[in-house]
Amino acid sequence: MAAAGPEDPSLERHFKGHRDAVTSVDFSLNKKQLASGSMDSCLMIWSMRPQMRAYRFVGHKDAVMCVQFSPSGHLVASGSRDKTVRLWVPSVKGESTVFRAHTATVRSVHFSSDGQSLVTASDDKTVKVWTVHRQKFLFSLSQHINWVRCARFSPDGRLIVSASDDKTVKLWDKTSRECIHSFCEHGGFVNHVDFHPSGTCIAAAGTDNTVKVWDVRMNRLLQHYQVHSAVVNSLSFHPSGNYLVTASNDSTLKILDLLEGRLLYTLHGHQGPATCVAFSRAGDFFASGGSDEQVMVWKTNFDAADYGEVLKTQKSGSSVDGTYHSLVGQHAEIP
Repeated sequence: MAAAGPEDPSLERHFKGHRDAVTSVDFSLNKKQLASGSMDSCLMIWSMRPQMRAYRFVGHKDAVMCVQFSPSGHLVASGSRDKTVRLWVPSVKGESTVFRAHTATVRSVHFSSDGQSLVTASDDKTVKVWTVHRQKFLFSLSQHINWVRCARFSPDGRLIVSASDDKTVKLWDKTSRECIHSFCEHGGFVNHVDFHPSGTCIAAAGTDNTVKVWDVRMNRLLQHYQVHSAVVNSLSFHPSGNYLVTASNDSTLKILDLLEGRLLYTLHGHQGPATCVAFSRAGDFFASGGSDEQVMVWKTNFDAADYGEVLKTQKSGSSVDGTYHSLVGQHAEIP
């Protein structure tokens, strides 16, 4: 059950404009804009300022499966079932460049933290890395034996993690292009994976209704959450690294306290599957999308003192390894 009280996350606004299920959401750096992709083949950019209009960007020939702002916010990348990736300038004109990235649906796009590289994942079973400015193909990672749903750079850009319908999560060394570990604990397809802000851990969501957290230094499972009653589609780490938000076909979003290893909140908002979720870069908001065609923006409302200090220490370059010490050996299963 969700905890009661003034610090519950609260629904701030919801946007209606897509004509089919929302597949992906992401905030710009300054939080002034929110991008969403949809099965309606459109990318939409929503203004977070009141009374500002939304922009619908048309160009993809089929469903938009994924969207992400570049670190600077000057570009938005989108991947589509039309097998292409587009890089958009999120302005009134909405100009884009298109490149044929894969031989099947592109499920995932992700910028490196320096904004120079893009990693894409596809139903053609490959992960590909590109330069952003020339959209030049660099290399392909091809050890998965089924569709690849998601791929992400580590915060320092040295590693790549990928999640696949072959039930594995693979960790890759970007320089050597070798798979350095496969995590095989999921009992179903793995829909989504991401790095903890410290780069020391990863979390993955699967069709086995679970969320798992691994330490990538020791390649060991740290936490296992059985909090959803259906497929988990998406997850996002809070920038402090202390919380994880998840989205599921059970129509709920859940916020997990990673330090305590427990469920904090269950949020009901979407009618039908919650397909995607993402924290803003500062962590004070998060957005979710659903098969109900809606994009919802939630105010985090955690006690700001909880993570304001952590963010400061991260920015000043202090070690954040301590964040995860309490996770070791914990096994959280919540009915």
